[in-house]
Amino acid sequence: MNQPSLPQAPVKEKLRDWAMILFGTVLLTAGVYFFKIPNGFATGGVSGVGTLLGRVTPISPATWISALNIVLLLLGFVILGKETGFRTTVCSLLFSGLTQLLEWICPMDAPLTDQPFLELGYAMILTAIGSALIFHAHASSGGTDIVALILKKYTHQNVGMALLCVDFLIAASSFLVFGIPTGLFSMAGLFIKAFLVDSVIESLDACKYFVIITTKPDAISDYILTSLHHGVTVEYGQGAYTHEDKTILHTVCRRHEAPGLQQKAKEIDPAAFIIITTSSEIIGRGFRGSL
Repeated sequence: MNQPSLPQAPVKEKLRDWAMILFGTVLLTAGVYFFKIPNGFATGGVSGVGTLLGRVTPISPATWISALNIVLLLLGFVILGKETGFRTTVCSLLFSGLTQLLEWICPMDAPLTDQPFLELGYAMILTAIGSALIFHAHASSGGTDIVALILKKYTHQNVGMALLCVDFLIAASSFLVFGIPTGLFSMAGLFIKAFLVDSVIESLDACKYFVIITTKPDAISDYILTSLHHGVTVEYGQGAYTHEDKTILHTVCRRHEAPGLQQKAKEIDPAAFIIITTSSEIIGRGFRGSL
């Protein structure tokens, strides 16, 4: 595709990524502190290890989470690189700091409700969405998420499956520490979280692929290049029924940009034939995998 210069894209992407990291960490912390720790839901991760160790030692779960994160952060810097390592460090410190702050201002001695299914649901939804946002921003919350990113890097597994492999033993340990009922909840939560993380990430990565058959390609291409800052591939064809020469434009855009492009194309050429499909991921400049 012909690609215009995109001087502002990296800044916008970084701001978006940091907003995702901040919001994702807040959701993750809320799910862990208010729902996972009080119920003993050890569904994996450093929070799961911290929950287990906090029950069998005099050290609080928040302290265990902080200590284990420091060790694994060093591993992340070495293997995942400086950029991902730095983002993970900020996210991990924020996660640990928020957990410590909540322990101080809002101590949790018991679950919020007497409905374990309800609490498991909130624990998994909040932590899965939070983790997915963080992963989407090329970071992790630290801990075993770092191990999952390393597995993804070298085995090309999706993040959810990597998390499932890493966290299985942690969730299984909850049978020994908290008993069979809590262990069953933890195992169920582990599988729910793994699939939710992949679903949310796939939704965030979803893009729209446009095939626009038109007789006014220049105006439509100009809009895509200058307003959306995406590339366009042009090919030429002929209608089999009308025998008219047509130009076929191929482009991709983010999901929220699709309605504007569809409306603009129809304004420029009311007779344009537009095919729109959903792609689970686009890799290249201006999309994932770009700088």
